[in-house]
Amino acid sequence: MKVLSVKPNNLSDHIQPSLGLGFLAEGIRARHEVIILDCIKEDIGPTQFVQRVLKDCRPDLVGIQCYTFDLGNVRKLLKAIKEWNPDIITVVGGAHISSDPTRAFVNLEANLDFAFAGEAEEGFPKFIDMLGDPATERDYFSIPGLIWKNDQELVANPVYMEEDLDRLGYPAWDLIRPDLYPEAQHGAFFEKFPIAPIITTRDCPYSCTFCSAPILSGKKLRHHSKDYVLRNISHLYHNYGIREFHIVDDNFTQDIEYAKTIVRGILSLNLDISLAMPNGIRMDYLDDELLELLKEAGLYLVSIAVESGNDEILKKMKKGTKVHKIHRDVKLIKKHGFDIAAFFILGFPEETVETIQDTIDLSMKLPLLRANYFTYLPLPGTESYHRLEETGEIDNVDWDNFYMMDAAYTPPGIKREELLVIRKKAFLKFYLRPRVLIRNLLSIKNFRHFKFLFKRFYSWIIVKNHHSTDFVVHHEPSSPAPVSLATLK
Repeated sequence: MKVLSVKPNNLSDHIQPSLGLGFLAEGIRARHEVIILDCIKEDIGPTQFVQRVLKDCRPDLVGIQCYTFDLGNVRKLLKAIKEWNPDIITVVGGAHISSDPTRAFVNLEANLDFAFAGEAEEGFPKFIDMLGDPATERDYFSIPGLIWKNDQELVANPVYMEEDLDRLGYPAWDLIRPDLYPEAQHGAFFEKFPIAPIITTRDCPYSCTFCSAPILSGKKLRHHSKDYVLRNISHLYHNYGIREFHIVDDNFTQDIEYAKTIVRGILSLNLDISLAMPNGIRMDYLDDELLELLKEAGLYLVSIAVESGNDEILKKMKKGTKVHKIHRDVKLIKKHGFDIAAFFILGFPEETVETIQDTIDLSMKLPLLRANYFTYLPLPGTESYHRLEETGEIDNVDWDNFYMMDAAYTPPGIKREELLVIRKKAFLKFYLRPRVLIRNLLSIKNFRHFKFLFKRFYSWIIVKNHHSTDFVVHHEPSSPAPVSLATLK
């Protein structure tokens, strides 16, 4: 079979390789032709997908990765595919499907044939092999994580989670080509280039009410062996020229001894690299030894998930920390000479203008180089999402503008426009302080980097109705040419 795996275009300015699609490709490439297409990187929207991709590629099956903020775009992609050729098998997987499988399927079923929930590295290859062999009985019940229609009955098979992560192999790096991605992939700033993401663990044992990570990867710690991680890094360094590695684990430091083992292993490779952890780390799983090791290994900035500056809101979020502990942990990080970036959520359910101001005030007091002010998103399947369902507030969510720089949800008593103004003022107040502004300007590497940052700054300050029309991609040419499959393979 010819399989086209797609990362859809969206409004995110985080242009980075998809590890998920890479792992899936590795599981089927020996027996099937696989193409990975990153529509963000290639600047392909739904209306260009047929002309620039399908007519050239002519796949038997299109699999699409879907986060909740991709939903509108994924619908358009599915519609475009089926209108062009209804015989193409359509499959959707990813975080949105995994968070609420049956409801998500129903939301897309007009042009959707199958979906996958959970980790699909086991089920997807079996599924493709079954479809690709006419002699094989179509036993859909045997495919872990598959969501499908048995006559008119929707069936969601039990999900599968691999205990031995090393068994999954490595992502199909030659199909992803991380070395061909632009600078400033994740988080806007970087030290070295090219950049590649890696993962060492899967799980999240915490119960933050706004986060879907435990739903997606479970709460039991699973990790790759040290040898696996080091071979992956060495391969990327020597074969693709990668000079910065982004560890994208949900909680790299939760097993602090494992984290130390990995970092010591990286040091033993004696490579000229830098490290980043753009998803952030738990501050309560840090000590002096680990921070020193990370510093020596090339970590240049510590990203932390503060979320709120109000103890009551932190409690409602189930963050397991308090404001005074945040001050203490930040002091520990700063002692080791790290720059610090922090994530904040504005407009969490039951918030008031006063509690939001507490968060902004904390961001100004902490010795941060960067602050990311995101509006709260009710991600399907999370505890906070279900609470909004119970109160009826979920009906007020603007799913067409489901984006963390917009305001898809606002708590009672706060208007969308008011929340956006608050976020904008916080952003400007933080970054226009002379010390912060100068430090960040000095981190700009070149003119291309400056243009990326300027575009990001503009998008963070100017919020429009993003989904009123077809997605306008980053720099769509006026006369789009077909995508060369040579560049995608």
